[in-house]
Amino acid sequence: MNGTGMTRHLSSALAALRDLFALAGAAAILGFLLLALREPVEKALPTFPSLVIDQLIGAPVQTSVAVEPLLNGEQRAVADFIAKRYRVADAAAGEFVAIAYRAGERHRVDPLLILAVMAIESRYNPVAQSVMGARGLMQVIAKYHPEKIEPHGGEQALLEPEVNILVGAQILREYQRRFGDLETALQMYAGAFDEPTSQYANKVFAEKARLDALRAKAKKQTAQSA
Repeated sequence: MNGTGMTRHLSSALAALRDLFALAGAAAILGFLLLALREPVEKALPTFPSLVIDQLIGAPVQTSVAVEPLLNGEQRAVADFIAKRYRVADAAAGEFVAIAYRAGERHRVDPLLILAVMAIESRYNPVAQSVMGARGLMQVIAKYHPEKIEPHGGEQALLEPEVNILVGAQILREYQRRFGDLETALQMYAGAFDEPTSQYANKVFAEKARLDALRAKAKKQTAQSA
């Protein structure tokens, strides 16, 4: 290679090296700027409406919020008793009590009777299931009451507290009207119609007596504060 060619290659190499240094310098400056801007940007981002961010990135927006039911004095006393005696979360106990009172009004059954049956049947376990196929809080057996369950979506719906309690209350009311006697109705509910000592009914009555005492106390306190 002659001197002229070597000079030309050396000049090209120096130009390429100069361009590389320039690029590296630009990258360093950009990196510095990003670091400088990072803190104010991070501080600003949390204040940006999360709903708008969710919509921009296509994430599902959660609109449902669990709200604890509003209970009156009597209902709150019953819910507190259930939560402590059966080690049920306060919110869950409140929900079960609220549903029982609604179901009782709808089917004309004492809500405390409904709650007493729940205590004996499942100890307030909404996903309880027996070897006989009884499900949920009131241990309803789907094959015996298909006409009551189908409007709610079928057997799987029995694991939903609202559905289970409504169906259970409906069954209790039906047996009460059929036999005209609460003890017999309860024995029938338990599938122990021929059991001579009415053991199941007596357990329900004992539990209901505890709840009745809470009701009486709550009414007395309400009257005194009026």
